[in-house]
Amino acid sequence: MKNIYKKTRLDNGLKIISHNMPKRESAALGIWINVGGRYEGLRNKGAAHFLEHLLFKGTKNYSCRLLKESIEGIGGSLNGFTSEELTCYLVKVPAARLNTGLNILADMVINPLLFTGDIKKEKTVILEELKMYRDLPQSYVYELLDELLWPKQPLGSPIIGTVESVKSIGRKELLDFKESYYTASNIVVSACGNLDSLKLERSVNKIFSRLPANRLNTFQRVRENQDAPAFKLFHKETEQTHMALGFRSFKREHPLKHALGMLHVILGANMSSRLFDEIREKRGLAYEIGSLVKRFQDTGAFIVHAGIDNKQVLEAIPLILKELKKTRNNLVTAGEFRRAKEFYIGQLRLALEDTLEHMLWIGETTLKLDRTFSLEDIIAEVNRVDRASIREAAAEIFDDKNINLSLIGPLSGIEDKIRKALSVG
Repeated sequence: MKNIYKKTRLDNGLKIISHNMPKRESAALGIWINVGGRYEGLRNKGAAHFLEHLLFKGTKNYSCRLLKESIEGIGGSLNGFTSEELTCYLVKVPAARLNTGLNILADMVINPLLFTGDIKKEKTVILEELKMYRDLPQSYVYELLDELLWPKQPLGSPIIGTVESVKSIGRKELLDFKESYYTASNIVVSACGNLDSLKLERSVNKIFSRLPANRLNTFQRVRENQDAPAFKLFHKETEQTHMALGFRSFKREHPLKHALGMLHVILGANMSSRLFDEIREKRGLAYEIGSLVKRFQDTGAFIVHAGIDNKQVLEAIPLILKELKKTRNNLVTAGEFRRAKEFYIGQLRLALEDTLEHMLWIGETTLKLDRTFSLEDIIAEVNRVDRASIREAAAEIFDDKNINLSLIGPLSGIEDKIRKALSVG
């Protein structure tokens, strides 16, 4: 099949991946850096996220206000995010203004000012952000779960950092971090929309060719040796109990990755899923319940999240585990399998119609796997999934020893009852 993506590697190792979508009015562009929260140590935890914030505060050629006005003033949007394994700066603009978006993002990545005054102010902002997440049980419950899944490891620590680590990060630490990690070998420029790939490549080469190559960034691989269910309870006077039930799962490129994706659809990805139907619709134990999948280079997680009636927590947990156990022990029905496949492929089709979503799709896979997948590639892989492989994925993940549970709510004095609830196998 003809490759629909245009990929180039500069002499210094920087990669460019683009896709021309000629009937679109927009273009989206991202500059991806191969560094995130798990590349840090305990002392500088939060540095990647801190640096991302500061790149929006001004550059050699653009003030903080001019950065935003230059994109929003042409009808575009400007954003960035930091995850466990990457950092991304992105724009979506009218197609004719793509070069403006590239110039602004590139100046942010190459020439940030990192003024001491901005660092001091942004440190206060980040500390308030950290407090905000702690005050939101629906967010903090995931932080508690990560600590259970990967205890005392970078992957199990919050991306934003801790109060102590954020306070200790100064201008020197941020400059050293940028110099060490923001190198050409660790950067991908991805773009999708109504664009000229050759013109884009010439522009990127002109801007980035002087950047040093250096080595590929590395992180501490996970240690996983759990031998019994684990849980954390955080007492808080809330109107409902917030739950995150997690199992360590498959890495990005595991052979069962699409079987896992379809298992997620069947269990908790939509309103026709088993968990939504059983826990909310039939029993009324939760307003919100669903599942999500996390994929990293060397591991992953399957998570069930819910907001549960405070009085029904001890009833809901065994029922949730029972639904997971069913997929481990029995084939899903033919109807479920067919609907899950259609949903899985259909959601991808819909996402890839959008220039921004398509840019994110090819940018992340190029950065982390040095590969790109077309929709046809994925459909061919999904068509090789059968009901037996879904059960195989469930059996490997939903091991009783692999249960991790975090709960936030008015939960004093129920530790023994929770321990008993988790013994359902």
